[in-house]
Amino acid sequence: MNWFPVSSQQLRSFAKFFGLFCLCFFLVISCGKRPTATGPNTSTNTGTGSDRLTIGTTLKPRTLDPADAYELAANNVLYSLGDRLYTYKLGSDEIVPQLATALPKISKDGLTYTIPLRQGVVFHDGTPFNAEAMAFSLERFIKNGGKPSSLLSDIVASVKATGEYELTINLKNAFAPFPSLLAFSGVCAVSPKAYEIGNGKFIPTKFVGTGPYKLVQFTPNSIRLDVFDKYWGEKPANRGIDFQILSSSVNLYNSITTGSVDIGYQSLEPEQIVGLQDGSKTGGWQAIEAQGNVMNYMVLNTKQKPLDKPEVRQAIASLLDRKLINQRVLKNQGEPAYSMIPKTFDAYKPTFEQAYGDGNITKAKELLTKAGFSKENPLKLEVWYSSGSAIRQQVATLLSEYAKQQLEGIVQIQPQTVESASFFANIRKGIYQSALLDWYPDFTDPDNYIQPLLSCSKGTEATGCQEGASQSQGSFYYSDRMNQLIKQQRAEQDPQKRKQIFAEIQDLLAKDVPLIPLWQSKDYAFAKKGLSGVQLDPIQQLPLWEIKKA
Repeated sequence: MNWFPVSSQQLRSFAKFFGLFCLCFFLVISCGKRPTATGPNTSTNTGTGSDRLTIGTTLKPRTLDPADAYELAANNVLYSLGDRLYTYKLGSDEIVPQLATALPKISKDGLTYTIPLRQGVVFHDGTPFNAEAMAFSLERFIKNGGKPSSLLSDIVASVKATGEYELTINLKNAFAPFPSLLAFSGVCAVSPKAYEIGNGKFIPTKFVGTGPYKLVQFTPNSIRLDVFDKYWGEKPANRGIDFQILSSSVNLYNSITTGSVDIGYQSLEPEQIVGLQDGSKTGGWQAIEAQGNVMNYMVLNTKQKPLDKPEVRQAIASLLDRKLINQRVLKNQGEPAYSMIPKTFDAYKPTFEQAYGDGNITKAKELLTKAGFSKENPLKLEVWYSSGSAIRQQVATLLSEYAKQQLEGIVQIQPQTVESASFFANIRKGIYQSALLDWYPDFTDPDNYIQPLLSCSKGTEATGCQEGASQSQGSFYYSDRMNQLIKQQRAEQDPQKRKQIFAEIQDLLAKDVPLIPLWQSKDYAFAKKGLSGVQLDPIQQLPLWEIKKA
């Protein structure tokens, strides 16, 4: 029986339609399967499947304007985007020229620096680089009043282009580590056509410099850098960088273990680092470890009783056990510190180890007894920390339990916490007896671990520091001798003489104890096994331009 009677003409029409339908269906399927013919610098070719690098991190930059960027999150990105007059040889603290062509010529009085500049350099917007552009960049850094502006404004008297490719900088006072300061990530060249000089005139989501990468996208969750094709120097070993800004260390950990990022870097909890280190033996990633340059310490308020007595501060220095902290809290991911100057510097002297050791309970009891404390009259010490730091919470708790067990009630350590903004605002007000802090250096020189923490511009031995670095950092420490030594090392051009001055500074710090160094950080990164050139640099963090996919 014929259920669907049709004419021959209708059959021919149907056949044509069916054939056309099949052809279109085939083309759709074929197009869907065809690889995308997209170049390496386009937005569709990102992630771990291309020759671009995907970096997972929890650090979220507030701004990428170098005149206002003062946080680690921004510095990590700016090292790849901008060039400075000087930089560091990878893996060392040796200063080498970058946009300069030689180390500066310094006048006999140490006040005038003459710097020859590189020719043939252009900014990301095509503007030629010269001495006028570099002078503009430094003046903008000083005059726009950003967070790091005082680094130069306190030191530099004038910046002038004294030739098309010659820069002359005059200082207010002699400052031996000035070339190191000129290597700070924010003191980079920026295009005069893209920026303005003026208080508060910042562009947080834009960057136009001369570096090997150029900024093409900056959002709250991602940052995209493309290779700058007109870069004057050696081109990067990859075709670009994609930063994925993750909301937590748990997400970063998972991104590393699942391979959704090429590199995971900053910040992970100690337990997560241990797990990733163990997993690297059988997993698809490599673990990279290096000595960091961040110092962790306890600040003691020398104006608050009973910490106004040196023997009490010395007793606290005696009872602290850095090795126990490193083992129990840090999971051996730190290096016990016995000076505020990191051991990576030639000037390092372990004066706290020599004077107090670790967990010297006998000495602590002796000093506390001398100061009038006993089981009946215990020293009650509040140890404050930011609520955002799990590590400092654990350190404070450990110190409290340790004191109970070892000091038989002579010392009662009381952990106290407050949210981050109030914590840092209150330190300079002198509210806290003691606090747990860390110090990220602005530039790589021993001075930057001493002067910003211990100097005082106004005060007396009797009143303590009323204005200056030690007041803003919460110790309120004042010492005429310390101020003299800081001034001497800053002016001294002879490295060996500076080293001798730093030795005396460290001796005096261990004697007066306004600060107690606890540990020096270690840095960790976790990268896919197919990557080469992954290294952690103590200064430039993670040199992304060196990394290549196999």
